[in-house]
Amino acid sequence: MSDGDADDSAGQTQDTLRERAGVSTAKLWFYMGADRRLVALGLAGLLFAGVVVGGIVHPQPAYVLITDGDPMETLAQSLVGSTVTGVTVVLTLSQLVLSQEQGAVGDQRGRMEDATKFRTDVADLLDQPVSPTEPSAFLRALVGATEERAESVESAVEDLEDEELRDQITEFTRGVRENAEDVRDDLEGARFGEFEVIRAALDFNYSWKLYTAQRFRAENTDALSEHATDRLAALASVLELFGPAREHFKTLYFQWELIDLSRTILWVSLPSLLVSTWALIFFDASVVPGFVLGVPTVLLQVAAIVAAALLPFAVLLSYILRIVTVTKRTLSIGPFILRETDRDTAFEE
Repeated sequence: MSDGDADDSAGQTQDTLRERAGVSTAKLWFYMGADRRLVALGLAGLLFAGVVVGGIVHPQPAYVLITDGDPMETLAQSLVGSTVTGVTVVLTLSQLVLSQEQGAVGDQRGRMEDATKFRTDVADLLDQPVSPTEPSAFLRALVGATEERAESVESAVEDLEDEELRDQITEFTRGVRENAEDVRDDLEGARFGEFEVIRAALDFNYSWKLYTAQRFRAENTDALSEHATDRLAALASVLELFGPAREHFKTLYFQWELIDLSRTILWVSLPSLLVSTWALIFFDASVVPGFVLGVPTVLLQVAAIVAAALLPFAVLLSYILRIVTVTKRTLSIGPFILRETDRDTAFEE
């Protein structure tokens, strides 16, 4: 639910989303990584296969089931109504997204001032005239600063007399640097609007790093030198800025995705509505004789009608599946851990 699952070491964390998710790589790819259009087509294919299999295994022949009474007329009427209702819901969703971008000039000015101040804070922290404007470059700059400050922390504790504490901090900082390097590579060339930016940001387990840095600093004031304490504080300050930056870009990405979702559903709803209307007006099972690979042609036609008519809902499900999965993994912001973790008991006490 959040960023910060840890293994049974105080300084080493499970950094990538795959390591923290607790699900198989294939399932996580289906939830988040796969092209949403392919997922939607896959779901439509499952609907098609489900109808065909149901017709085959039913004790009554498919032709008898379809021609007994008017099941196709009833089904087609329901499909037409559901498509129209679904498009209406999508239009309402689009209006909700657009309403967040509307407001009085004072509200817009406040948003502008907040964004400008945050960019200035990041530029000051990075010791640069201005911070990057492109989301992937902005996140890369913060991750790169985290890597540099973790290295400075490691250098600051080289002469620490407490060997156990020195080893813990060194292990922690090396994990930070390795994770930061991997994320920077993933962000290289990633464009906003594509899931790669958010996926790379999710692989940076900043909340556990922030929590650990704060604990090291707060609980070892006597053992650590002033320089080491300052370096830990500097590392924490970068991590504190990465959190809201990631959440901001995640929110913008969700708006982007919802707009794409609305546009895609509106386009696929036209052929979906046409197929349902055609089935309602023109479908006649008696003029669809024959078999294809032993399967009644009429059954294949009915399955194709169902899959095409429900394609808008397959598209909706594919997009929402990614959005709710990302939301579940990022419910908390900052050093809050929502899932149970295997923390080192000695470190917690």
